[in-house]
Amino acid sequence: MKKSINLFQLMGFAVTSFGGTILHFLYDWLGQATWIAPFSGVNESTWEHMKLIFWPMLIFAIVQSFFFRDRKDFWCIKLRGILLGLILIPVLFYTYNGVIGKSPDWLNIAIFFISAALAYIYEAKLFKSENLSCKKPRLALYALLLIGMLFVIFTFNTPEIGIFKDPILESYGI
Repeated sequence: MKKSINLFQLMGFAVTSFGGTILHFLYDWLGQATWIAPFSGVNESTWEHMKLIFWPMLIFAIVQSFFFRDRKDFWCIKLRGILLGLILIPVLFYTYNGVIGKSPDWLNIAIFFISAALAYIYEAKLFKSENLSCKKPRLALYALLLIGMLFVIFTFNTPEIGIFKDPILESYGI
């Protein structure tokens, strides 16, 4: 099972990388269609880039869950991994920008891939350790659904705080 965990995590990284890349452009490719906005980046804000890691990781987790039915800690592991990916994007972005200044596009792209890779590596370690205590796996699943709802809500009702601000257009949301 431990070898298949690595394979699943590698596939998850590939799906997240490909899916996140597509989602970055999908809103514009579809003529800024409102129905895709909650799932795709609608501007260049840090928040919108966090969507690009969240949705592919969640979709992959749903598919992966059918293969990991025997793992009672599955959704707790996935919650931790997805949260790590979500946290790393703003932490790496704002840390780098705070130290160096404006970051080049290639570095912003690298931050996405690094965040995804570290999230899947962390999940693999948790799957292999079998020491994780997960008393309420449904609560972890509900937490992921809540995060998804926040992405939908904040797409249309965007708070006017820094993480939501498009640095290019100096605007918020759609």
